[in-house]
Amino acid sequence: MSRRVAAVLALLCLAAGGALLAFSVVAEFPQGMIALGLLVLAAVVAWQGLIRTGRARWVWWVVAGALLVAAVTTVLVAGIRPAGLLGVLLVALSGPAATRAFSVHLTLPSAPRPTRAVVVYNVKSGGGKAVSNHLADEARKRGITPRQLEPGEDWEQVVRDLVADGADGLMAAGGDGTQALVATIAAEHDLPFACIPAGTRNHFALDLGVDRDDVVGALDAFVDGGEKRVDLGEVGGRVFVNNVSFGLYAEAVQSEGYRDAKIRTLLDTVPAAVAPGPHGTNRTLRWTGPDGSPHSSAVVILVSNNSYRLGRAIGSGTRPRMDAGVLGVAVMGAPSPDGRPQRLQQWATPEFVIESDGDVPLGVDGEALMMPTPLTMRTRPAALRVRIAPQHPGASPSYAQPTGVREAIGGLVRIAAGTDPAKLG
Repeated sequence: MSRRVAAVLALLCLAAGGALLAFSVVAEFPQGMIALGLLVLAAVVAWQGLIRTGRARWVWWVVAGALLVAAVTTVLVAGIRPAGLLGVLLVALSGPAATRAFSVHLTLPSAPRPTRAVVVYNVKSGGGKAVSNHLADEARKRGITPRQLEPGEDWEQVVRDLVADGADGLMAAGGDGTQALVATIAAEHDLPFACIPAGTRNHFALDLGVDRDDVVGALDAFVDGGEKRVDLGEVGGRVFVNNVSFGLYAEAVQSEGYRDAKIRTLLDTVPAAVAPGPHGTNRTLRWTGPDGSPHSSAVVILVSNNSYRLGRAIGSGTRPRMDAGVLGVAVMGAPSPDGRPQRLQQWATPEFVIESDGDVPLGVDGEALMMPTPLTMRTRPAALRVRIAPQHPGASPSYAQPTGVREAIGGLVRIAAGTDPAKLG
């Protein structure tokens, strides 16, 4: 399906579905409003359970479940009209159509092929993706030298030795920690870098515009790929490609049982992190807000290499751009003394500082560390030359995605009229 056709389909589904839903709400009043109120109340009660421990947590969650059942029962008793079901279906169909309409494929400037390119790979990353995709053999077919990173080796020194021996292009096949290590050295020597998505989640690859399902195809970045410059982040002199986290997540990844039971460990960390008194783990963090005002508490602080899109229906959790020359800061404040949750704050800045009374736990691209404070994070604009395979998108999934309903409809109208969605980014 072409992007133009997808835009037309999305607009038609939104218009027809919205009209049918509006009719259904009027016809089924007041049961619909009652069900909505019960759902909102269930969410509030569930949050109260999340910030408590032991038996109290389960009491709140049982109440939340009862409210959810009551909401569903209200809808079933009221009866579901065919028009309402059709409206929901049409609105749901508009989502995939809009996503297709706003998807982009950037044509990056061509760049000379490295003559002594090397791909370093971690065989354990991503459950062994490098091995299962025969990465070493595929690299040799393209004239790229493979180098396996062995356990016990100093991986940083291995990569530095490769550069000293004449490598003029570096590829990293592994998780985001491996990507950051190799990207650091590539940036130091202004060498082209390519991200091979052989890790578990491959967040960096996704936001660069690399197809995460095409491990072998990513090697073509050094065959006939295009080049762009992207930013890197720095925390305490260490490079990060994705983000640095403080508070809830940073406390959880320090826990001994995190890797074996991530969700359970996160839940057990929440009550201490959001405690309104001086015993909350968040009380030790001091930082300055976008208006210059000082703060001394937060449940979560996320500092990212460029800004994430958070809380959006489309493209949430990705970074629309990797070359804006800023850090993205997202802070979830600690609850007020009466237990009310605070809203998420987001802003962009070239530098961000965390202060505390001593060392602080933090997660750097998912790796648990302890660092002394004050701790300065800053951006390194256009520090890294990245090559992308020509068949890959070359841009983040959220590159041209709208940030609101009005912008979405306007963008769909423009695409339906023939505008290239890449020009919306």
